[in-house]
Amino acid sequence: MKAIIQTDLSNPRALEWADAPEPTLEDGQVLVKVKAAGVNRADLLQAAGHYPPPKGVTDTLGLECAGVIEEVKGDSQGWKVGDEVCCLLSGGAYAEKVAVPAGQILPLPHGYSFTEAASIVEVACTVFSNVVMIAGLKEGNLLLVHGGAGGIGTFAIQMAKRLGARVAVTAGSAEKLAKCKKLGADILINYKEEDFEEIVAAEGGANVILDIMGAKYLDRNVKALAKDGHLVIIGMQGGVKGELNIGRLLSKRGSITATGLRYRDLADKARIVNATEDTVWPMLADGTVTPQIHEVMDMRDAAKAHELLDSGAVSGKIVLTA
Repeated sequence: MKAIIQTDLSNPRALEWADAPEPTLEDGQVLVKVKAAGVNRADLLQAAGHYPPPKGVTDTLGLECAGVIEEVKGDSQGWKVGDEVCCLLSGGAYAEKVAVPAGQILPLPHGYSFTEAASIVEVACTVFSNVVMIAGLKEGNLLLVHGGAGGIGTFAIQMAKRLGARVAVTAGSAEKLAKCKKLGADILINYKEEDFEEIVAAEGGANVILDIMGAKYLDRNVKALAKDGHLVIIGMQGGVKGELNIGRLLSKRGSITATGLRYRDLADKARIVNATEDTVWPMLADGTVTPQIHEVMDMRDAAKAHELLDSGAVSGKIVLTA
């Protein structure tokens, strides 16, 4: 088969469409013919050598895809050859075919194309597992989302509004904030010009903060928390080491969780996938949460897609089609 191969590990843009061995299925896996794959910032990190796949997982990039099942082995949990599906992966989406644990497969959301479905799996599972399953966002809460115009942010805004929460977002331009407002964001903060912690604190603080920045925002996020608030860190774009004022955190009875999907075990991923399908897929089916696709590109142009995402000019997701 063909797959995107990184031909020079010192060059994160050395991504070529080349021959690769077809995946060998293990029991409980299915083989999916990839029609489309979502591009995530984690893919850029892996190509730069900063986010290696878990042990035993293919080096091929790509954490989500949509396609058609070609083969099953062992307990397929009801999935069969010919089913149109989308998948949460630990790697392998940038290819013609990928092996997927049966517990990490979902049906295409009702009315969705392969391209639309490939844009939604990773963000849906990430946002729902962190914002709802871990942090317990509920109706009437205030959610603060950093990077509101990105793939994670645009999904989080819509899902939180559907759940009856208010949403504050940070973004770096008027255009991106306008997109966030269109999706339902209530409080718009230009992080280049305003202090988000002061604005959010004036609103009573955020009950839940979904953070992609890490160290750079640690102290400011704690300032922005409401009493009994929960900060969930899912990214480290602002560094890995920060100073924590424990006294301030104690005074707010705050909680901090740092988490990710990729290194969870199969049972945990299956639990998240099932819960996401049960709660989020109806939102996708009725159109209250919609895919936000910035651009669709050919899989062979993966390097250009990474360059575009890295530019900071993207609102929503980039999708590669095979």
